[in-house]
Amino acid sequence: MPETKLTHFDEQGSAIMVDVSGKAVTTRTAIASATVYMKPETLNMIKDRTISKGDVLAVARIAGIMATKKTPELIPLCHPLALSSVRIDFMLQEESSSIEVISTVKIQAQTGVEMEALTGCAVAALTIYDMCKAVDKAMTIKDIKLLEKHGGKSGSFTRTDNTDNT
Repeated sequence: MPETKLTHFDEQGSAIMVDVSGKAVTTRTAIASATVYMKPETLNMIKDRTISKGDVLAVARIAGIMATKKTPELIPLCHPLALSSVRIDFMLQEESSSIEVISTVKIQAQTGVEMEALTGCAVAALTIYDMCKAVDKAMTIKDIKLLEKHGGKSGSFTRTDNTDNT
């Protein structure tokens, strides 16, 4: 496998924000996910909207969208971007007593939106935990990962079942 140069460091090893001024503006999309595991009773309370703090998924959706927009304030060296679209979706999985959070981010820009998609689903998952911790402190957030990215010089990436770096 060829060695890949890390782009966030200069020749002296100091951290830098990558210069994207020479890159073409293209449509770029990233999709990320995270999964929140919980007790079946907690999942039912979320579905029935009986959590005392309110509509968990509505609040988590707004939190995820807000976090996506604030990614450059949270992750060092990320470019501030004028996002075209942010979508946070939820898939309730009864068999595993979990909620999969899916973040889809789109932009016309010189750099990608992978970090924005990952931040959005992570914060939405954390918000689910925060709103439900009074009834289920044992919830677990797992598998925050990039599912797809399209656009830009490096082209497309789609996670396959065997894509694993462990």
